[in-house]
Formats: sequence, C-alpha cells, structure tokens
Amino acid sequence: MREIKESDWKLLRQLHDVALERFCERVLGEVQRRSAASKKSYHERYLDICRLLKRRDRELVDAFNGPRRSTAVQQLTVIYSQGLLSEEEFARFSPETRSAVDSFLAIVRD
Repeated sequence: MREIKESDWKLLRQLHDVALERFCERVLGEVQRRSAASKKSYHERYLDICRLLKRRDRELVDAFNGPRRSTAVQQLTVIYSQGLLSEEEFARFSPETRSAVDSFLAIVRD
C-alpha cells in the first residue's frame, strides 16, 4: 500500500493530535515517576530522565514528525503499536489501511 485513501488520511490527521497528547501525557508521567524516585540521588534521577527523554524523542519523531500521505501507514503503525489509539479509533480506518498496519506489525514482530 503506497498511500492511504483520502478518508483515512483525513482521519489520521484528526487523530494525530489526540495521539500526540496521549504520548506526551505518558512521557510526562514517566518523568514525574522517575523524578520522585527518592531512593536515587538527584543526579541519578536527572541522568535517568535525560536517557528517557532521548529514547522518547526518537519515538516521537517516528510517530509524529513530517506527516505525509506517502508515509502515513508507517506512522499509523507506530502510533497504533504504542497504544496511542483505542481499538474503536483504529476501527474507524478502512479495512485496507488496517490490513496494511497489521502487515507492518507482523513484520516487526517476526
């Protein structure tokens, strides 16, 4: 599947901000938990948070940067695989797009 249908593209653009907010909420929760890890020194917590943010920044780029129809299925796959869309939201995509995402996920899992 080279490009997704126009209706799926519009839906992805709608859900993009929702998924981005969920991603950021998740990361900020992780930062908060690591910051509160009182058994570690402030420096250890700081370094732990820096490592976390570096990893999450790469994930953010893969899922959200430069949305284009030509890469929409790949980005949707990343967003969906990270649990940033509900099953109901994912079900709103066409069967062709859901099948393409499932195919990408199968490749990644193998």
